[in-house]
Amino acid sequence: MRGTVVGTAVTLSAGALLTAAMTTATASPPTAATTPPRTAVAQPVLVDCVWQRTVRPIDFLLACGDGNSRLTGLHWEQWSPTKATAVGVNVVNDCKPYCAAGRFHSYPVTVRLDGTKPWKKHPGVQRYTLMTLTYSDSRPDGFKQVMSYPLWD
Repeated sequence: MRGTVVGTAVTLSAGALLTAAMTTATASPPTAATTPPRTAVAQPVLVDCVWQRTVRPIDFLLACGDGNSRLTGLHWEQWSPTKATAVGVNVVNDCKPYCAAGRFHSYPVTVRLDGTKPWKKHPGVQRYTLMTLTYSDSRPDGFKQVMSYPLWD
């Protein structure tokens, strides 16, 4: 029985010493060779109609109420603090004879985002305020060659 008590005492002592050594090692200050992490420059965001923010989205819903106009296949060529540009496709429902029975048509577009301002929901985040679509070929009925839309805040 005396051997069991001694063995238990040695095991407990060794465990305590190991714990103390590990705590000391992890609590030690960083060495001079440690470099601080780089801070990333915040990029402006594109806010959608359900208040989600994105950077360089592949798709973007324009007609939130009925889903009858959206941008797809966006390839961003630029995304800077002042503007962003992409090429993609605007998929639009012709709503003929009415939207539920209409057909979707695809139109190649160039997308430009401008006018960064702080986002009301998150004042520390810059958001784009204006989207301009330029149709390269055909365009939906009633649309101009260049269409501009204010973006959500």
